[in-house]
Amino acid sequence: MSAKVRLCVTHPLAEGQAVALTKEQAHYLFGVMRLGSGDRVALFNGQHGEWQAEVVEAGKRGGVLDCREQSAPQAMPPDLWLIFAPIKKARTDFIVEKATEMGARRILPVQTDFTNAERIRQDRLQAHAVEAAEQCGGTFVPEVADLQRLDRLLADWPEGRRLMFCDEALVGEARGLPDAPGPWAILIGPEGGFSPSERDRLRALPLAHPVALGPRILRADTAAVAALTLWQTKLGDWT
Repeated sequence: MSAKVRLCVTHPLAEGQAVALTKEQAHYLFGVMRLGSGDRVALFNGQHGEWQAEVVEAGKRGGVLDCREQSAPQAMPPDLWLIFAPIKKARTDFIVEKATEMGARRILPVQTDFTNAERIRQDRLQAHAVEAAEQCGGTFVPEVADLQRLDRLLADWPEGRRLMFCDEALVGEARGLPDAPGPWAILIGPEGGFSPSERDRLRALPLAHPVALGPRILRADTAAVAALTLWQTKLGDWT
């Protein structure tokens, strides 16, 4: 019988591997989900695929699971980063969750000239990414980086990585995504848009590709989903 509960762990996973649970994990499995000895849990760690594990010890402060058999191979998403300016708390959470579900490999919040948020809780956003992977059946959890300035990120831009720059100034134009292979990143601006100096710098970046996301200006969280969909259907693993 396959497991109905999925859990992301840091332990290596293999047949016969014992996995000790943290207090928080034990509370979730045994206190919230009401599992007990003999029940199944699907485990993944971002490296070894998904494994069906059996509860062999269940307690209030801990527990032990035993890996039985692999139920899915490791599936890595494309080499795609999502870069975005944080917005209101719930909508920032939404962006992280959807980026995880839609197959971003790395998520990078950035502070732009018009970004309203001056700080984020990186650990909380990383926890949202873990929860999204647990719920959507993924076997990989993207890293959520800490907040950094956009100009510093662009100053150290990695060689060979193309940048899909979603420019609200192009609304209504037929400016699409080029059919170019290799690692990519998607950049979503803040609610106030990019400043003129930021737009000039982005357009001067050799590997930057300005893209229009249709005939209407989208909210930042909607733009993130639209851009990820566009990239995945043209260059990603949805094709």
